[in-house]
Amino acid sequence: MTQTSQWPVPADSIRYVVPAPIIRLLSTYPLTRDLYPLAFGHYRRATGHHMHREHHQDNLLIYCTEGKAFLNVEGEPYTVEAGDLLLLPAGASHRYTADPDNPWTIHWVHYTGPLAEDFRHYMGFDDTRIRHLGRQPRLLVDFNGLLSVRQTGFRTRGLIHAANRLRQLLAAVPLNADETSHERKAELDTIHNYMREHLDERVSLEQLADLAGLSPAHFATRYREQTGTSPIQHFLHLKVERACQMLDTTSLSFADISRRLGYDDSYYFSRLFKKVMGQSPRDYRHTSRH
Repeated sequence: MTQTSQWPVPADSIRYVVPAPIIRLLSTYPLTRDLYPLAFGHYRRATGHHMHREHHQDNLLIYCTEGKAFLNVEGEPYTVEAGDLLLLPAGASHRYTADPDNPWTIHWVHYTGPLAEDFRHYMGFDDTRIRHLGRQPRLLVDFNGLLSVRQTGFRTRGLIHAANRLRQLLAAVPLNADETSHERKAELDTIHNYMREHLDERVSLEQLADLAGLSPAHFATRYREQTGTSPIQHFLHLKVERACQMLDTTSLSFADISRRLGYDDSYYFSRLFKKVMGQSPRDYRHTSRH
């Protein structure tokens, strides 16, 4: 059984524990058995909030939106502050205490399932307990989506929906995560804006590197570290996205679309399109309209 804290929940906070019979159902139902919630909630200014788990059997994701807390995981001390997302995986002994002078406000979810470990890697918690995301409205929307199940009266369909909201929440963490400095973020914004404004051209790595004031090799390495892909690959994907949009919304031939995206050789761009989309432009237009 999930071990939630015994902190007395005031009227402006929420603790929701999934009933054991529903957990058994979620653990076997095809749409939920790979990943499902056990308990979740929202604590506002949790004065006196304290928890010690020596034998932690599930996974606990906590998003701190205000205040501060002190965390210890397997002997390692941490300070949790507003904007921090922390993951306490199964098996990690831990304890945490809200700062008495500035207690934390948190959204949290206990969850389990065969995909939990894969999501830990995917969310970027291989080498860290805490990721600083800052204020992320989309993450709050996802946590609040879990809380909406309280209004379903423990209905099975509501909890199946909650299990899939959990998957959506975890899958969106890398999209929310932005651990680059403000300077690097501004640099990326400049590069991406330039790409979007020049989709009708063929832009080289050297041109993009000049914008960043770096050598092409250094720029390509830094860009990949920050985004997980190469700048030219990202530029191609933007072009293919625009091509899809024009295939969906216009009757232009693919040759015309190719020229508008800087490719005089539509056969060459068609091959690039198919490599990205897994189907030819003609097949894409046919399937998207039927």
